[in-house]
Amino acid sequence: MTADRPPFRDSQLPLAKRVDDLLGRLTPAERIAMLHQFAPAVDRLGVAAFRTGQEALHGVAWMGPATVFPQAVGLGATWNDDLVRRVGEAVGNEARAMRARDDRVGLNVWAPTVNLLRNPLWGRGEEGYSEDPALTSAIAVAYTRGLRGDHPTYWRTAPVLKHWLAHNNETDRDTTSASVRPRVLHEYDLRAFRRAVEAGAVAGVMPAYNLVNGRPNHLSPHLRDHLRTWTDRELLVCSDAGAPSNLVDSQHYFATHEEATAAALRAGVDSFTDHGTDSTTTVARLGGALDRGLIHETDIDTAVRRQLHVRFSLGEFDPDLDPYATTTAFDTDEHRALAQETAEQAVVLLTNDGILPLDPAARPRVAVVGPLADVCKLDWYSGTLIHRSTPLDGLRERFGAENVTHAEGTDRVRLRCAAGYLRVPHSEATTGTRGAEGSLDPALLAGRTDLPPLHPDAHGTELALTDWGDGVLTLRAPDGRHLSVAADGLVRASADQPGGWVVQETFRLQPHAGGHLLKHLGTGGYVSVTADGAKVAARADQAEVFTVVTTERGEDAVARAAAGADVVIVVAGNDPHINGRETEDRTTLALPAAQDRIWRAAHAANPRTVLVLVSSYPYAVPDAAAELPALLWTAHGGQAAGTALARVLAGDVSPAGRLPQTWYATDDDLPGLLDYDIIGSRQTYLYFDGTPLFPFGHGLSYASFTYGDPSAERDDDTIRVAFTVTNTAPVPADEVAQLYVRAVAPSVPRPLRELAGHRRVHLAPGEARRLEFDVPVTALGFWDVAHGRWTVEPGAYAFLAGASSADIRLTTTVTVDGPPRTPRPVLDRPLAAADYDEEHLTELADRTKVRGDCVTPAVPDRPAGMLFRDCDFATGASAAALEVSGAGTVTLTLGDGTALASVDVAAPGGPYDYTTLTTPVDVRGVRDLRVALTGTVRLASLAFTR
Repeated sequence: MTADRPPFRDSQLPLAKRVDDLLGRLTPAERIAMLHQFAPAVDRLGVAAFRTGQEALHGVAWMGPATVFPQAVGLGATWNDDLVRRVGEAVGNEARAMRARDDRVGLNVWAPTVNLLRNPLWGRGEEGYSEDPALTSAIAVAYTRGLRGDHPTYWRTAPVLKHWLAHNNETDRDTTSASVRPRVLHEYDLRAFRRAVEAGAVAGVMPAYNLVNGRPNHLSPHLRDHLRTWTDRELLVCSDAGAPSNLVDSQHYFATHEEATAAALRAGVDSFTDHGTDSTTTVARLGGALDRGLIHETDIDTAVRRQLHVRFSLGEFDPDLDPYATTTAFDTDEHRALAQETAEQAVVLLTNDGILPLDPAARPRVAVVGPLADVCKLDWYSGTLIHRSTPLDGLRERFGAENVTHAEGTDRVRLRCAAGYLRVPHSEATTGTRGAEGSLDPALLAGRTDLPPLHPDAHGTELALTDWGDGVLTLRAPDGRHLSVAADGLVRASADQPGGWVVQETFRLQPHAGGHLLKHLGTGGYVSVTADGAKVAARADQAEVFTVVTTERGEDAVARAAAGADVVIVVAGNDPHINGRETEDRTTLALPAAQDRIWRAAHAANPRTVLVLVSSYPYAVPDAAAELPALLWTAHGGQAAGTALARVLAGDVSPAGRLPQTWYATDDDLPGLLDYDIIGSRQTYLYFDGTPLFPFGHGLSYASFTYGDPSAERDDDTIRVAFTVTNTAPVPADEVAQLYVRAVAPSVPRPLRELAGHRRVHLAPGEARRLEFDVPVTALGFWDVAHGRWTVEPGAYAFLAGASSADIRLTTTVTVDGPPRTPRPVLDRPLAAADYDEEHLTELADRTKVRGDCVTPAVPDRPAGMLFRDCDFATGASAAALEVSGAGTVTLTLGDGTALASVDVAAPGGPYDYTTLTTPVDVRGVRDLRVALTGTVRLASLAFTR
């Protein structure tokens, strides 16, 4: 090796040797500096600067124009692994192509999000794929394989899965704790990550903001105990933005940032995303932790080594050998076609009485109405549109512009105040062509400041008022610009669309003194009128009182358009920056009242009314489902959304999207937003025993299919299930065949049905296809809390094949042999309190700040309890030892109500200062055990002795 070519640049050496060589050449200070998201260059070694993190959820985001694919939940709705792999490949290629011309574009991509969509009120549902771990895993494997590429050595991009672990709520997301019992952890949340990691296309994970069982996810022991056991590859753990500081600032889990940073590093966090591009704070904290002996140089080396593995895999040190280094595939014909194909495959036909498909040859008069009829909405993780197709654009193109009319359906209003009417001056500065919706250009998001302000005037300006639900409004001037508030506090018509981390384009009309105050939601202030124009005042008593003068109701315009049409297409839904998004959960499943009025007005004027819901999440729309001739749903479909929808409505494409989430009929069907126990509260299609509005996996077609000839055979550790699907219709179409499994007579609560496989197939008229599914026997198992292991219980398992979780066409049964489950061995090992079978009003908490769980009452002044079934006390137990902290009581009772013991707890010290209290008991045989808790007591374990 020559002096000017150190070993780390020798591509012939094993990767581990190259990494260790470079690591050994870095000084301690250089190593510490690499642990911030923005790692500086090391010029003396010719090592470039590097940053972790490039958003790429459904296209390259935040870096300007890029191909925009449907939202992630829309990718999940395709149920098409191969398609999603191709999307990942296109996104990875565009990241490479953009990187070649802009080194700010990163190749360590933070995607996909695999958090399970257990509650449809979750604000970030648009980022996930499904409520089901099997479907989520399959789509995640496909997307990461596309992002990673197929080269054995070099990676196209390095995907990082988000957000570890059990993250669902956005309300108080950095301070709330998800109570996740062992069965839910192993059977549900971990599964969403595991298969993608085991597939070998994942470079790492990002922990979530929230806590799990009282411990911040950035300190999760599961990173070490589970994640890093699933692969031999070094995995890079990147913190979420600001989360390291949250450990002290909002979570108060540690007293000092040095302690917090040290704990996160030891837990497995390798890259700290904190304080933006300024690494000095993180570097100082790491240095302080090192000086205090809270971490060792080996801890730093371990984290740097993991980062270097990613950098070598991305070809940074082998530019001449990296096959992806010269990638130029950006906004290609193939990418545009793929965006359209994906949008088409994501459309879900929910109901249809035969009105669809429409016949373009008949030249029907089509009215396209609703607030989303002529927009192409983007979300926080979108790139900037290069191409754009709204539903109106697509229908005009497909049915002829002369045959398509449009009514937005928003109220037209004027705002009158004491000085007159509010007026938006017409000027050259405020006119022009409409830009890309949702663009993340900072100048746009901040609101332009070069435009004239609003002024009161006797004539006033008619504004388009859109009510997005919960009283959240946007106001749009006649030139198409939305009212927005810039840093100077002035209100201007300056934004193409609502958007930004803090949306500055949303308002609320607040009743006051016979009129309304106009509250600006971005600042929390109120609109006043001054000599300089309309401005946001901090206090309500400084605000203007407005009277809202409605010049036209939105539903009146819709009714007129509907009455003159042969068919009406109502396009309703959400704006992904409003009412349900990152940092903001929804409050209801209901469609916004204004949109509900629109479809009802259209239907009253014309019974041939179709409702298309374009949204990031499900709605409860039982009346629309019952009354309208057709109902469709699609996630926001990216750049080709309008073309795709028009082709589906016209029958050019038979819809075959399937719901990746259960659609519930009412808010009453949902548990609390912070309830993570899908088993105990009967959540998701796995356990929900009510009647959903639309079941998981639901979606109709313009074709019809039969299922036949089922078979199931066991071959060692695999069960092969097969059946035949036949297209019995005269049109070609896709069918999504779904295979579910359920335990026929389980000894513990098991899913009512659980997805075991799926296949999207294209069938010509009359074509039959034999589909085979290999189901590992281990997939039939569950986490046995009685023995602390994964268990496949012997017995009968029914395999159910069909078109949805509720539309089952075939059933076949397989019997699995094996030793029966045995009772819980409580005399052989301590009984972990968290390993209960059932609970009431408890929550799981952190046994220590490093690892372990305990159980405590969720509400200190209300009794809480747990049930442990089939405890084997053998020939008798005479004493019980309780590992406890806090204060209160612990009461032990047998399942038949027989009292065993009651122990008063007044443990000294804090919540982590445990003491062991012993009490006599007298119990023998196999018995159910109930444990009741009161006060602030924390129970870690019980140990019984003879």
